[in-house]
Amino acid sequence: MTFSVTRRTAIAAVAGSVAAPALGQQARDRFVFGTNWLPDVERGGFYHAEAAGIFRKYGLDVTIQAGGPQLNNPQLLVAGRLDGVMISSSIEALNYAHSDVPLVTVAAIYQKSPQILVAHAASGVKSLEDLRGKPILISGLARNGYWRWLKAKYGYTDDQIRPYTFNLGPFVANPQAIQQGFITYEPNQVRQAGIEPVVFLFADHGFNDFGGIITMRRETLETRRDVAQRFVQAVSEGWRDFLFGDPAPGLALIKSVNDRLTDEIIANSLKVIKERELIHGGEGRRGIGFMTAERWAAIYETMASSEIVPRGDYWRRAFDTSLLGTGLALPPA
Repeated sequence: MTFSVTRRTAIAAVAGSVAAPALGQQARDRFVFGTNWLPDVERGGFYHAEAAGIFRKYGLDVTIQAGGPQLNNPQLLVAGRLDGVMISSSIEALNYAHSDVPLVTVAAIYQKSPQILVAHAASGVKSLEDLRGKPILISGLARNGYWRWLKAKYGYTDDQIRPYTFNLGPFVANPQAIQQGFITYEPNQVRQAGIEPVVFLFADHGFNDFGGIITMRRETLETRRDVAQRFVQAVSEGWRDFLFGDPAPGLALIKSVNDRLTDEIIANSLKVIKERELIHGGEGRRGIGFMTAERWAAIYETMASSEIVPRGDYWRRAFDTSLLGTGLALPPA
């Protein structure tokens, strides 16, 4: 199923929950943006910027195209069918640069990656070191990503890998199971199943990575720079208001196109994002979406030293911080 959100969809969704700003007659710049998964809280600031009229305030007419298992939005970006995308990890951006794919990262919403491993507390494991030698369910994509970091830092081996099918059933059924997940979702789902989890957030153990990364074609940055900057600023404001203001417009829009989300799931995700400071911590205090060349250098070193990406000067082409000097929304002090 394809989820696509336009201004008309947003107005219909928020009617009755919050008054949407009246439509003006002035021309607005079109921008089509692809996320990396279905509409949910973890992508909520993008939808809130649409639903609350923030994109319109910045003179933008934005369509949000959700990602999903059957969609490759970065491929559509390269083909010119999208103007920007959200990617999950700096690893993707570094690989694009290494392969001379003409994409560039312009902002990073998540200052910490939400990636985790989760185990049963009753199993007795208390550290990532304790997982060495034990079977772990991970996706195929993870093999060439964070798994290499776990191998380099903790001595994990490939014979520990078991296929992860994005289904919690096998984890719930096996008290010794360990699997991948996101801090905002899987631990809460495990608790709902009556199991107390033990959670290892990679960011707390030295895995240096961004998440929720805004990436565009270099051509867009060069020929539509003003539009690109207004988009980044609007998204920054959307995320600030979604997390620290009234999220009702964004949530109404998200729930209108993804009825699988419950209020309990929504409340938990919001709580974890804020408590863990995934977005507004670190350099995010200088503005939501902020990033520096120094942070990118540190990320590159993490990935290269773990043989996730090759060494070379190409990493400097993965990002451009020139849109981030002014105009980003500041989180509460």
